[in-house]
Amino acid sequence: MLALLLALALAFPFAAMAQTAPVSGKRYARLAIRNAIVVDGNGTPAAGPKDILIENNRIAAVAALDPVAVGRGARRLPADAEIDAKGKYVLPGLIDAHAHIQDERDGIAQPLEYEFKIWLACGITTVRDVGSKLEQTLTLRSQSARGEIVAPRIFVYPMFGRSGGFGVADPDNPAEARAAVRKVKQMGVDGIKLIQVHRDVMEAIEDEAHKLSLPIAHHVGVEETTAWDDIRCGTRSIEHWYGIPDAAIPDGVQNFPASYNYNDEADRFRYAGRLWREADPKKLQEVLTAMVKANVAWVPTFDIYEASRDLQRAQNQIWFRDYLHPALAAYFRPNPRNHGSYFLHWTSNDEVFWKENYRIWMAAVRDFERLGGLVGVGDDAGFIYQIYGFGLLRELELHEEAGFHPIKVIQHATGNNARILGIEDRLGAVRTGYLADLIVVNGNPLEDVKVLYPSTEGGGIEWTIKDGIPYHAPTLAADVRDIVKKARETQPSR
Repeated sequence: MLALLLALALAFPFAAMAQTAPVSGKRYARLAIRNAIVVDGNGTPAAGPKDILIENNRIAAVAALDPVAVGRGARRLPADAEIDAKGKYVLPGLIDAHAHIQDERDGIAQPLEYEFKIWLACGITTVRDVGSKLEQTLTLRSQSARGEIVAPRIFVYPMFGRSGGFGVADPDNPAEARAAVRKVKQMGVDGIKLIQVHRDVMEAIEDEAHKLSLPIAHHVGVEETTAWDDIRCGTRSIEHWYGIPDAAIPDGVQNFPASYNYNDEADRFRYAGRLWREADPKKLQEVLTAMVKANVAWVPTFDIYEASRDLQRAQNQIWFRDYLHPALAAYFRPNPRNHGSYFLHWTSNDEVFWKENYRIWMAAVRDFERLGGLVGVGDDAGFIYQIYGFGLLRELELHEEAGFHPIKVIQHATGNNARILGIEDRLGAVRTGYLADLIVVNGNPLEDVKVLYPSTEGGGIEWTIKDGIPYHAPTLAADVRDIVKKARETQPSR
């Protein structure tokens, strides 16, 4: 096919090439992105200009058009529609490895269109859902795969644990655990998320899941299991960071006050901010090294705890003005009944501890990658003052703050996340033969990741291409603003 396209290219002068801009939401037999600077998601530098040819839902060719390549006979490839990306950057579609599909918050309906279109407007073409309404999410996955809804592609990981399984009975013993794994496998899930499980139940779930080729994501929590159990059992990824510093505490338990109550979220998050300082640095390196050896990846979700170190910033993010749905706003207000809404009495002292927590935590993630570990990106949005999409872009900024080069930051959200999901053979790179999930960016995200935000003046993502379907990102963002505006007009405030 590529040889035929090259022959056609030589037969047509540049002036005869298609000049038709794509229609948002329409898949073309051949769509070209012209003159792009490409960041290909594998950790190598940007390069260009290049033409990228998409045939239906696949990348058919990536052709360099720099002076050396042209001198060697490179030509443009013909297409039915084209995007002029001169002066723009093209990246693989971003992957959110820790997401939740939510159709309500605090008992208030929240349209799925709101969440899906924000994700696409922010360049997110794939989400790993780690706990939502299971049957609904399986249906949405199929609809997205068929192009019936405007949404990212979805990977479904039902949540197993004592906090609620969203359609799966939470197993209390190893036999129930194995049966539950077999049940969700028959339903067609892509993996399993663990949270708050006993060690014997975790061992049974992991063993059965491995037999059925279901990867495990583990939100460890403060419980009898730690990262050592993930290392021993072969967990695919540890979510957030619980369980890693816990495994390096010399006495095996954090120095909690006698009044501590884990189910009181004010206690839980307050003393979580004191955890990393209690980890022994030498033991921590042993944990990280063992994680690397066992191929346990790490999705740290820096963004979701940022309110703990700077509550005022979290409560006054500039995009709240136009993009914060009233259902989400209601959920964010301090309220003991809502998970993550624990700021009834949050002090400057708490923020000081959390700032130190971030310093040690970020250094640990950086050390983990330097040891050969696989670092991914997720945002856990829908909680703790984080909006879908925007939370993931903020996560990219925080990875850079942690000391990662911008090229590596993009790799975390593309190639690395694809490896965590086990789809690195078809997603996460700008590569011939891969699925056509791409973003066209007005600006250089390696210089300033903020150019990815929809609210950036003169910047922002221009096109998000998912499965070969180009979506005009500013139009999607405008749709979201309209959804928010109408909801504010019709929904009572609380």
